[in-house]
Amino acid sequence: MIKIGILGAIGSGKSYVAKKFGYPVFNADLEVGKLYKNDKKTFNKLKKILSKYIYSFPINKNEISKAILANESNLKKIIKIVHTEIRKKMNIFLRKNKDKTIVILDVPLLLENKINNKKDILIFIDSKKKDILKRLKKRDNFNQKLFKKFERIQLPLDYKKKKSQFIIKNNFTEKSVKRVIKKILNQII
Repeated sequence: MIKIGILGAIGSGKSYVAKKFGYPVFNADLEVGKLYKNDKKTFNKLKKILSKYIYSFPINKNEISKAILANESNLKKIIKIVHTEIRKKMNIFLRKNKDKTIVILDVPLLLENKINNKKDILIFIDSKKKDILKRLKKRDNFNQKLFKKFERIQLPLDYKKKKSQFIIKNNFTEKSVKRVIKKILNQII
């Protein structure tokens, strides 16, 4: 099985590009949403360390946001708990798809949390900053301060770009993205 890790800035279109490969995708952001909605164990752990912010189950993302905005160390606490569960979910996904030729890992902190291994293929999604901000501002829950905090915990984009075997310039048009993906897949397979 070939594992492809998708890297890039917040809002660069990682999930969009991941889906265009046409292979099974592990989307960490979707899994986090499911955790907040369905996992009582995660709720209890977060409530224990962030009792001033986390009140009720299912976990309200606004409560998580308030905790992060109140104190940057809260973000690290949340990541420690949530990423442990996400790693387990990813391992289940990999076992379930072990017979697939390729799987796509859409995990925002892939390198930061050392989730990838040396044999994984890394693809950097390169998007213009102004396009990213325009897209992010369209999101219902966009918060500039929260965005900055998440940006600070990520490795520099130049580093991620250097670590990547391929770069996809995402101009947010399906035709050009699919064309580049096809070229990449031809080189990989």
